[in-house]
Amino acid sequence: MSFSVSFAGSGNLAWHLAPALDNAGYPIREVYSRNPQHAKKLAERLYNAEVKATIDFSASPSRVFIIAVADDAIEQVAREIILPDDAILVHTSGSQPLEKLAFAAASGTGVFYPLQTFTKGVKVDFRQVPVFVETETEEVERDLMKMARAISKQVVQINSPDRLALHVAAVMASNFTNYMLTLAHDVCDKHNLDFEWLKPLIAETINKTFQVGPGMAQTGPARRGDFETLDRHMQLLQHYPEIAELYRMISQHIVDRYHDEADK
Repeated sequence: MSFSVSFAGSGNLAWHLAPALDNAGYPIREVYSRNPQHAKKLAERLYNAEVKATIDFSASPSRVFIIAVADDAIEQVAREIILPDDAILVHTSGSQPLEKLAFAAASGTGVFYPLQTFTKGVKVDFRQVPVFVETETEEVERDLMKMARAISKQVVQINSPDRLALHVAAVMASNFTNYMLTLAHDVCDKHNLDFEWLKPLIAETINKTFQVGPGMAQTGPARRGDFETLDRHMQLLQHYPEIAELYRMISQHIVDRYHDEADK
């Protein structure tokens, strides 16, 4: 048996998670945001949700209340939110521990962490998004696991330390990778080159990583110890000191890693 859900927060994650739950038989009843216009726009994407002016949910028909706000605001929202009896309060952060909800007036607490990068206007197939669940009681675990399985094919129980480690890995795999692509885009722009030319290379790099693993997929001048090419690249980058420093540091890490492996 499903139950209804309410959201405190209307950012990128809520923009995708709320409709996914709504379409999976977990109706979203209310949306609160510090910016009422953001809450209104999210509510318009849902079947029958109303905009809440405050985080007083004491008269709410929902059973699960999802805090989908910035990490540094979770604890304050958890302290201030007013909930009905038998409410389950969860947050969606990858890095924040379950204990952030310790002072909430809720009968049960948990974490409901979808591991994906979310941007408004960019579609995501939630069935392919792993969802990680953490709770303190079997009853809350049962409810959250069932809700997660309604929207995702991969649902995993996890504890706070492991979830933090997973979030670190996710930041490196996603956010850091995207920043490196941003720098590549900058270099192309500075030399009037078309970034589109790199797209087949980027796609093949990711595909090969999935096929053989990132360690085996590593190529390039640093991997093969081609210091002449590295020096030529550094000469070109001398006019862009911030990019040059990153290039030098990462290249040195690659050289050290694969030199050490060759010596084993």
